[in-house]
Amino acid sequence: MDIIGSALVLIISAPVWLMIAAAIKASSAGPVLFRQRRVGQYGKPFTFLKFRSMHVDNDCGIHKEYVMELIAGRAQRNLRNGNGEDVGVYKLTNDARITRVGRFLRRSSLDELPQCLNVLRGEMSLVGPRPAIPYELAGYQIWHRRRTIVKPGMTGLWQVNGRSRIKFDEAVRLDLRYAETWSLWLDIKILLCTPRAVFVGDGAH
Repeated sequence: MDIIGSALVLIISAPVWLMIAAAIKASSAGPVLFRQRRVGQYGKPFTFLKFRSMHVDNDCGIHKEYVMELIAGRAQRNLRNGNGEDVGVYKLTNDARITRVGRFLRRSSLDELPQCLNVLRGEMSLVGPRPAIPYELAGYQIWHRRRTIVKPGMTGLWQVNGRSRIKFDEAVRLDLRYAETWSLWLDIKILLCTPRAVFVGDGAH
């Protein structure tokens, strides 16, 4: 399912890749693809791919500091939803490092398309926990590390349940629930729910 699914997405989205690549090159200097070291299943490192959504040579210390606050449960940004209610956002918002094109790619989740190559290489799955950055893993509590027992995925249980509006501990619990109750049908249900989560954009920044 991973191989066939990711191959189909790559074939169908090929024209979109060309348009995104052109937009990225026209809007800011730097490569089209962003490569980052991530932690895969059982802690095995791999090179994670995304369309570049930030300016090059930015300070990763901003994100590192925020991630540590997030894991500790102290990081939250308050925004208002369509009903005028305050909602917590557990992700950096209004980040000056993100390009104008990058903001659109992130909100639409189109920046995630290159991860299909990670899936084809066997480093990721279509469904699973998000792969951690090494400095993020270093801040994990012992029980958080259990989320690495399954292969990381492009989408997952917490992504279709509020995305960045979910606290870190809640996201990890959803990842662990996925790992403990995995079935092919669960993967299919998550994949079917993903387009709606992307289209609605709830919690996407």
